Amino acid sequence: MALRGSKVWLWRWRRNPLKRRADRVEAWVVLGVWTLTAFVGMLAGTTVSRSVEDGLARERVEWRPLVARLDERAPGRASESGGVSRTEQVWAKATWTAEDGSTHSGQLRVPAGSAAGTPVTVWTDPEGRQVTRPVTESQAQVRALLIGSVAGIGAAALPLVGGRALRRRLERLRMDQWDAEWSRFGPMWGRTTG
Repeated sequence: MALRGSKVWLWRWRRNPLKRRADRVEAWVVLGVWTLTAFVGMLAGTTVSRSVEDGLARERVEWRPLVARLDERAPGRASESGGVSRTEQVWAKATWTAEDGSTHSGQLRVPAGSAAGTPVTVWTDPEGRQVTRPVTESQAQVRALLIGSVAGIGAAALPLVGGRALRRRLERLRMDQWDAEWSRFGPMWGRTTG
């Protein structure tokens, strides 16, 4: 590892008679890596965020609520405490007819003790399959922002790690060059240890 002094801003771009070709290459590598990191991170984050938001918007348009009927009485019973009815939610089997006329069935969360034939809302996709309730527009924006941020950070890490590996290689090459030059010129300065 090279010895480093106090940090000086833009030191890679300052004129210096001792600056070697490897130093100039490293300056361009650092600039390129940071530019690529910012570009890749923003591009990936924006693309993924838009894709997620578009997918969730498509779900809001395509998914529809339908009325399902319970096939059997739901297990349990509604409990009352202090005159206030607290309804426990349980799973029960229900059947519904999709817009294309096909019949579907599945497990739905319903109030405990609901009678057979009780109408329950079920959300379905265009084929009539049961899905969850679509997210609202504001929830979709938050979800798209979070997923896009994670994707952007993950994509930005790739050029950053690659640039760090390249800089480490350049550092090794620079040290090897200094060792070779020192072994050539060091003995001319006087006695050596070793």
